[in-house]
Order: sequence, then C-alpha cells, then structure tokens
Amino acid sequence: MQAFEYINNLIPPLKVTDQTGKALLWMEEIRTNSLPVIQGKFFKGLISDEQIYNLNQPELTFESLELENQGCFVYLDKHIYDVIRTAAEFHTNMVAVLDKTNEYLGVITMEDAITAFADSLSIQSNGAVIVLSMLMTDYSMSEISRIIESENAKILSSFIASDPLDDNKIKLTLKLDKTELRHVKATLERFGYHVLDHYQEEAGVSEDQDRIDNLFRFLDI
Repeated sequence: MQAFEYINNLIPPLKVTDQTGKALLWMEEIRTNSLPVIQGKFFKGLISDEQIYNLNQPELTFESLELENQGCFVYLDKHIYDVIRTAAEFHTNMVAVLDKTNEYLGVITMEDAITAFADSLSIQSNGAVIVLSMLMTDYSMSEISRIIESENAKILSSFIASDPLDDNKIKLTLKLDKTELRHVKATLERFGYHVLDHYQEEAGVSEDQDRIDNLFRFLDI
C-alpha cells in the first residue's frame, strides 16, 4: 500500500507561469477546491479556490504568490496511512507524491486514500470495528491481541491516530474478524481499556460505506 500506487492521474498540476483564472476553470471542470502547482519537475505547493477568490486577480500568475501547504507531500514509498496523516495535518483534500530526488509524481486525493484505507481494514470481509483510547505508554499490540484472541477473535488490521481531545493519548482503531463485539468489549474494559466506540456489521455489506464514513468522521480525518 505504497503511496505511488494511488496517484490520481486525472488531477493535472498547474505551472508557476499559469494564471489564477486558469486554475479556477480547471477546478470547476475537475470538481476540486485545490490543485498542485509545480515549477519544472518540482512541487511548489497547493493553491485553493478560496485563496484565489480572496486575491480577485484572474490574470495573476503563481510565480508571485505565496503558495499554501508547501510541505503537503509524501515520498512515493510511504504507506497510505502517511498520506491520510499528512492530509489531516494540512487540512487539505489532496497530498502530493515525490520521488527520492524530490521530483513531483502526482497527487493522491482523500477519496482515493480513504478507499485504500477501507480496503486495508478488510471491509469486504465479515467483522466489526472497535476504537480504543489510551496513553501511548500503555499501548502494547501484543497484549491487546492476547486479550482479543482470548475471546476467539482476531485483529485483521489496525490504525493509530492522535486523540484530538487529549494530546497525551492515542486512538487505536481495530478491525476484527467477529461481527459481534459484546464479549470482546467487556473483556477489554475488564483489563482497563477504554472503548470509545464500536461499529458492528449486523446488517450486511450494503451498509459498509456508511460505516466507513462514520468511522472517518469519528477519527476527524
């Protein structure tokens, strides 16, 4: 699940010599609110429609602008998790991908990244999602796995994010191979783990997308 696998080739980069009016036309055509800007082979940053509207100068070129999110990129071999983390950090809907020589390769949209993340949670297989909150010092995947496996369940995949309500804590999202979480939840709580939320797949795969949407709203991604 390396970043270069999810580059969206339908998102073209703007050149620094392009005008802001052209950017708005492209954004309307592609239905996005931001686009990457490059100089030669190198990424210079992202431009948003909001920034262009505030300038109100359609003939202005990007050479004279201070572009936003100049650090909003990942290298081609980074995991899709790093793409999502970078997008959340910069509050943007796309992330640039660079090669090892810092040359621009393309962008990954958050729609594509979330689809990849959903696949990594094994969403097509039967199971459920549980979200735990804990101090980073209390995190031990081997211990958590042992507890979950004591209830005849297995972890299919996991994701760690910072807890926006407490900088000292993390949120650990786990996809399990069980569709019923009552006993797993009770056992985790008995061992002192705080269960923030859980998503049980009781109604079949037709509701998978809704569950993923709710999960990402919960994760504040």
